Amino acid sequence: MRFRNGRLFLPDGQFHEGGFRIENGRFAEIELGASEGEDLHGMLVIPGLVDIHHHGNSGKDFSDGDAAGLEVIARYLASRGVTSFCPTSMSLPFETLKTVFASADALKKRPKPDCANVAGIHMEGPYVNPVKAGAQNPAYLRLPSAEEFHALQTLCGDLVRIVSIAPELEGALAFTKSANCTVSATHTNATYEEASAFFDAGGRHITHLYNAMPPLHHRSPGVIGAGMERDFVTAELICDGYHVHPSSVRAAFRLFPNRICLISDALRCCAMPNGAYELSGQTVTVTDGVARLRDGTIAGAASDLLTDLQNAVSFGIPVEQAILAATATPAKAIGLSGEIGCIAAGARADFLIMDDALQLRTVYLQGAAI
Repeated sequence: MRFRNGRLFLPDGQFHEGGFRIENGRFAEIELGASEGEDLHGMLVIPGLVDIHHHGNSGKDFSDGDAAGLEVIARYLASRGVTSFCPTSMSLPFETLKTVFASADALKKRPKPDCANVAGIHMEGPYVNPVKAGAQNPAYLRLPSAEEFHALQTLCGDLVRIVSIAPELEGALAFTKSANCTVSATHTNATYEEASAFFDAGGRHITHLYNAMPPLHHRSPGVIGAGMERDFVTAELICDGYHVHPSSVRAAFRLFPNRICLISDALRCCAMPNGAYELSGQTVTVTDGVARLRDGTIAGAASDLLTDLQNAVSFGIPVEQAILAATATPAKAIGLSGEIGCIAAGARADFLIMDDALQLRTVYLQGAAI
């Protein structure tokens, strides 16, 4: 299969006129300038979006542990241009997490042609600080356990790509050194010194920057300051317009140049009407696009990554930076550079056809339109 006359977003972070050839569901050749094939009429061609932090949508949640429900989640994501994702768990008992992770393993092993690819699991909690629990259920929080974590990894075939923990908890540094995936700081009250020790021990990521952590204070820089100083640390950012002010979105892209990962942090209320929904044994109420617990705490989000990408551009982020933050950078954060999130020879042929306003026209999964 060949395509021509598109404006391709390539790994250098720029658009180039040209086309490409696909073989066996992967990009086989990128051809700049004139080429043969199906005419793309000068439309934008960008990699499929990569959401490394997505709990659910369409009334379903990964933490339900329901394989059929996860398929519903993945099918909706694909329809919205998210071609790879990390289903994200909440803080739950060990036995429940076993069932939840098994559902991701099942879809990964038996993918559907119209469903987003399961790139891996994001295990958010239960190793977080109760002081910054946010929407994590306090009843299930506990100290980091390498034994528990590795047991879960074994059960799901090492599918966990990110585990998010609070760096200041007892045992967190030893846990970080032993983990066989990206370890991220989250739901934390860590000082700058504690966060620095965490990153020096192998931490490489920050989960939903700004949210559920101390602010960047001039006398107490905390996790944000410690991560900002280290070029190897990537940071997630929710760009739904509610979790983070547009000015703070622009600041994040400056504090973490080429290291921001746009995420949705979407809950089961995503793509659903206003109303009450369940989240890890708690009630979340959605009103006018904002999901809150009963005490008013903002929970996860009700929007998807495509909306967040469009929001980022409307907030003043250059379109090229925003696209990288929704494709190549999150792919790199979970160790899948060159496999997903890029238009390059050898990568999965997951790509989107869009107009200049970033409105989605067609989604391709492994070279096939859905």
